[in-house]
Amino acid sequence: MEDHYGGFWRRMMAFIIDKMILFCVSFFMFLGGLLVLSFGFLSHDSEFILERFAEVTVTFVFLFYCVTEFISMLYFTYFHGTTGQTFGKMIFGLKVVQATGENMTLGIGFLRWVGYIISTVVFYLGFVWVAFDGKKQGWHDKIAGTVVVRMKNIVDGPSFTPEEKCLDKQGDIL
Repeated sequence: MEDHYGGFWRRMMAFIIDKMILFCVSFFMFLGGLLVLSFGFLSHDSEFILERFAEVTVTFVFLFYCVTEFISMLYFTYFHGTTGQTFGKMIFGLKVVQATGENMTLGIGFLRWVGYIISTVVFYLGFVWVAFDGKKQGWHDKIAGTVVVRMKNIVDGPSFTPEEKCLDKQGDIL
C-alpha cells in the first residue's frame, strides 16, 4: 500500500508550483500597493514624505504580509477542503484525503494549513518528515489526520501495463 502514497519529491514539486502561483498573486498585489503608495506620496511635499516614509513602509509591509498569508490560507484551505487537490497536486497526480479514506472538509483543510505553519517553524522539518514516514505523512498530515495518495496525472502521461510496454506496433513482444 505504501506505493499509493504521494512521495516526498512529487509532493515537493507540487508544493513549489502552488507557491509559485501564490508568489505571482503576491507580486502583482505588491506592485499595486506600491503604485497606490506612490500616488499618495506624489500629492504631498517632500518634507511630508521624509517624515512619514518609514511609518508608511512598515505599515505597508505588515499589511502585505498579513494579506498574503490570508490568501495562502484561503488557497490551501479551499482546494484541500473541497477537492483534496491544489493546482500543483493536480499536475502531479496527488490528492489529500482523510486517513480514514473519506473526502476532505473545509475544517480539515484549515487544520492542515495550520499544520503547514507548524511544519515550517522548525526549519521545514515537518515537510522533510514525509521522506521518512511509512505513510509519507508530514506533521501537517498527522495534525489533520490526512494522507496524500497518488492518482493518475498529466506529468507521467498515460499509464501502461508492463505487458503493453513490451509490445511493438504489430503486437509482437519486443
